[in-house]
Amino acid sequence: MVEIFCSSEEMSFLKHLQHDVESYFSVLQLSRSATFSEIFSYTACRQVLQLFLAIIFFHVSEYILAISFHGRSNVTLRSLLVSKSYILAMSFALLEYCLEVYFSPGLKEHWWISNFGLAMLVIGEVMRKMAIITAGRAFTHLIKIYHEDHHQLVTSGVYSFVRHPGYCGFFIWSIGSQIMLCNPISTVAFAVVVWNFFARRIPYEEFFLRQFFGSEYDEYARRVSSGIPFVK
Repeated sequence: MVEIFCSSEEMSFLKHLQHDVESYFSVLQLSRSATFSEIFSYTACRQVLQLFLAIIFFHVSEYILAISFHGRSNVTLRSLLVSKSYILAMSFALLEYCLEVYFSPGLKEHWWISNFGLAMLVIGEVMRKMAIITAGRAFTHLIKIYHEDHHQLVTSGVYSFVRHPGYCGFFIWSIGSQIMLCNPISTVAFAVVVWNFFARRIPYEEFFLRQFFGSEYDEYARRVSSGIPFVK
């Protein structure tokens, strides 16, 4: 009888233990699902939506402005500024975002960082569009290696503060897009890649600008910065 009583007591204990464990994991799973669902429905959707809207506006407006200044017959789809490297970079950024949302959703909840990135994105967009509008027909997406009659040295407006406001604007815009997503890896990667691109492009472009405008451009370059950090 003693052995039977002990066995029943053990069985009862094991059943209670099993019930408690199942209840614990059930609550844990529901809590995790609720938390993930809440973050995905608000944080991720808002931040990703902001990114897609920014990308669409940036590229469509570039194309429209190019047509308005140069005419449809002189503008190709290259004025959308969408390249394989660009698509790869944005795909990497979205991959990082998705992984961090799943494994570390709290990282995306730093709204003061995200909003700061959004502000950078807007500032960069405004600066670039001001550069295009101010330069008018003198602004092209391809570097001019031959001087044309309508190509004049623009030093007014936003160009009085930086020599390459279009590049500066895109530099701020690209980094801001990743800060807005709270993507630490992509923020650093975008900053390095975009900086390297402009660090090579600006000297190449300015070689031709000096050929076109001579001492006038030399004087302008001496008193106005390039707009890209550490690029003279």
